[in-house]
Order: sequence, then C-alpha cells, then structure tokens
Amino acid sequence: MSYNFLVASWGGPGHLGPTLTAARQLRARGHGVRFIARADAREPVEASGFGFATWQREQRFSPIAQSSAPLENAYNNLLFGPAAARGADTLDEIKRAPTDALLSDTALFGSVLAAEAASIPCALFSPTISLRPLPGIPPIGSGLGMPRTPAERVRVEAANSRFVALMNKWLPMLNEARARLQIAPCNHVLELFDRPARLLIAMSKAFDFPADFLPSNVRYIGPLLDASDWSEPWIFSWSHGPDRPRALVSFSTTNQDQADVLQRTANAIGRIKMDAVATLGPALRDHSLHAPANVTWLPSAPHDAVMKEVSLVVTHGGHGTVSRALLHGLPLLVMPMGRDQGDIAARVEACGVGLILAPTAAETEIGAAISRLIEEPQFRAAARRLGYIITAEVNETRLVSELEHVVHTLAY
Repeated sequence: MSYNFLVASWGGPGHLGPTLTAARQLRARGHGVRFIARADAREPVEASGFGFATWQREQRFSPIAQSSAPLENAYNNLLFGPAAARGADTLDEIKRAPTDALLSDTALFGSVLAAEAASIPCALFSPTISLRPLPGIPPIGSGLGMPRTPAERVRVEAANSRFVALMNKWLPMLNEARARLQIAPCNHVLELFDRPARLLIAMSKAFDFPADFLPSNVRYIGPLLDASDWSEPWIFSWSHGPDRPRALVSFSTTNQDQADVLQRTANAIGRIKMDAVATLGPALRDHSLHAPANVTWLPSAPHDAVMKEVSLVVTHGGHGTVSRALLHGLPLLVMPMGRDQGDIAARVEACGVGLILAPTAAETEIGAAISRLIEEPQFRAAARRLGYIITAEVNETRLVSELEHVVHTLAY
C-alpha cells in the first residue's frame, strides 16, 4: 500500500541532503512525498521532483535567553522560538493535501506539534547525533568522548543533566505553542522526542557511542548518503601511480572560516611524498589559495568517485563526509570547526578510524598526523571493518520499513 508523507526539513546541506535521500527512498517504494522547509530549499527539492511549501508565518522569540551562549541562542532562535509559527504552517500543509504521516527533522519542534494536533503518525529524523540526550552518551555539542571510567560516566551524566535542564527552561514557550494548536501541555521537554512514534537516527549504531539503553521509539537506521547534486564531474588524472598515497581534503561547504586551515593542510601535504585533491566548495569558490605541486584545488567533486582512488580523507568532521569516507574504508584526519563536528571527531577517535587535530594545528602537526594515517595500518583496518557494517546498513533502507510499519500500525 502506498502512503502520502509530508517531510518537514530544517534545510541546509547537512540536513537537506540526507532528507532528500530519505524522500527518494520513500518514492522508490511507491509512496508520495512532499516537503515543507525554508525558502532556499525550494530549488533542490523541486529539482528532485518533490512538491514544496515554505513557511508563511513570522516567528517570534522568547526574552528568556539572557546570555550570548551558543546553546541558549540555539534554543531561543532556532528551536523553541519559531515553534508556534512552524507548527501552524505545518498544520495548514497537513490539512491542504492528503497526509498519512509526517517525517520531521528533530529540530523543527513546531512541526512535531502539528502532527499531534492533526492526529497523524510522526517520525522524528536526526541526520547526525541525536538531539535527544541518550543515557550514557554525551549530549550533542559537548565534544566529550566515550565514557570509559566511573569519573567519565559521572561527567557525561552531569553534561546530559545540564543540557536537559537548560532546555526545560523553554517549557513554558513550548506549551504556549501547544496551546495555540489546541493540544495539552507537556510536563517535560523530553516528551517532544518521546511522544512521536519513532526517533530515527541516521547514523551507524556501530559508529555512535553505546547507550545504557534506548527509549522505545529510537531506531538507528544508518547514514543516508546520496550523490551531491551540485558537485562537478570527476575528470582527473593523477600525477603518479596508485602506489603513491593519495588524499581527499574536504572542509565545510558552508563558510566556517576554513580558508586558513585548508591552506595549512595543503602546505603540510606539500612536504609529504603523496598526492591530494582539495575541494573548495561554494564557500571558498572565489578564494585564492596557493597549491603545492602535489595538491590540486577543485571547486567541487563527487566524493564517492574520488574516495575510490584515495588513501585517506582530511575533513572538518561533517557527519556526511565522515560516513562516506568510512563507507569506502578510509581513515580520517578530523579538524572540527564547530556545530556537531567535535562530537563526530570524538567518535572517529573512539572507533580507531582516525585522528583529531584542532583547526589551529601547525603544518608540522598536520603533516605528522597524515603520515601516521598512511604508515600505521590499524587505522585503515578499523575503517574497513566499520565500512562493511555501514554498507550493510545503507543497503537495508531501514527508514522506509520503519515508516511503513508506523503508518500501517497506527492507521489500522
């Protein structure tokens, strides 16, 4: 039986790409899919053949945040502040066309409320580390490693408690949004994540830290990886044969002030007997960077094609790039620059598939780390083991089966 899914997407490359992959998987199984997202997502969504609606109402913000702390700003301006407006817009779209279920980015709190108000099944979708704190796993944004000692476990538990306590400060604003949609208030902010039928985490369970236990609605579905629709064709001739080490250097597609670290990385590679290609991405397309003889700058390139020909990947730690590298069995040097990248880097280190450096690392440090990844076989062996697991997860398309089960079970 086919169903009609409305997808509420956060937008932006790190979120929209995996969400489009999910939509394509649903369409391939015969289901109808349409999107509601921010206006700049219209072009890629419609180019992929999906219907599109965007937000109409003005969002409002709470005066509760009194500091400039990044987490408080995110809660205020991105998560809770827009919830009432996003909820009303999503409910309008649910009513406008047949909708059997909602697939919503976990950060779109208002869309989750709209599904509850419309009494349709809702599945939350996380394209990276879970926004809902999971017992025994450090909260997103903390950059903490996997707890191995009693003292480290206490530290993680304290970090999770602080994360939830801070989020709970916005409970009155959440309940105000719920009241506008004529649904009962929540007693705790975690009900946002626990009431929906599913919380689907689009990363490998083998890559994440082990949780003490998982809430009953949580499922790991493996990473959702698709070819970038903006990268240029891969037509390249290496200067040396395949026996010489090769690297792909790829930092963020968005602006994270990565020009300097990219140049230092290229300079470090210039002192090693190896070859590399470095993708600039849209953020650095117009920058002028020096290229050593063994480094080639490219505006973009299809990562799957490049990764079949390289020995390692140097990256900022975006979940998509890291997962794709592991899918190809490639060790990583991760230089996190913000967002969830420190958390992804911690998992790379814990799995033994790569090394971490600060983005301020000197050229000598970068060169030494790259040399280790080339010369020490344990990193590649670990990456290959994890790659086999991720390949199986990608082939299973668990997202589709989970969503079909939810709709069928709750609808009949």
